[in-house]
Amino acid sequence: MLNGVSVFLIGMMGVGKTTVGQLLAQRLNYEFLDTDEFIEQATGQSVSTIFAESGESIFRQLETATLAQVSARLRKVVATGGGIVVTPDNWSYLRHGVIIWLDLPVEQIQKRLRNDTTRPLLQQQDLAERLTQLLSERRSRYAQADIHILIQPDETPDQITERVLSAIALECDRKRQMDEVTQRLNQELPFQADF
Repeated sequence: MLNGVSVFLIGMMGVGKTTVGQLLAQRLNYEFLDTDEFIEQATGQSVSTIFAESGESIFRQLETATLAQVSARLRKVVATGGGIVVTPDNWSYLRHGVIIWLDLPVEQIQKRLRNDTTRPLLQQQDLAERLTQLLSERRSRYAQADIHILIQPDETPDQITERVLSAIALECDRKRQMDEVTQRLNQELPFQADF
């Protein structure tokens, strides 16, 4: 249904992009890639070490370089870092595929991350306050995704994956119908230059 077009999962940290991405890749017979893991393997450093030693701007540059490489490839499910949407250039790479926003209420993210000490952007202040702030800063960017999946608190990764697959099928069908309408209009009213 995707004809090899890659899938990019965006959303806040802790929503399950990696878990759902791996399941989705299996179902689509695609290769799975996590941008944070890719950066860690390429640099030999953890994301938290990169943040601590080089700063967030260097990490964002590495993220963009990774996305530039990955977006040129087909048949990938890519789990991106939560902040990948804040760099405007990244959208030109994300648009090479279908962008899916996995969205989970802040209260649920907080439950999942309350004991996680590995995330650099969560170390400065109250977890709920920081998550709310980050989501507020990023929500309008996440909303630019092709598909929005609002995850329910009791949903399993398998159920979320099924919903994602159904949404992709609907989006592909909608796009196919639009293409057919455009093609029919072009046949009925061919473009004629007046010069």
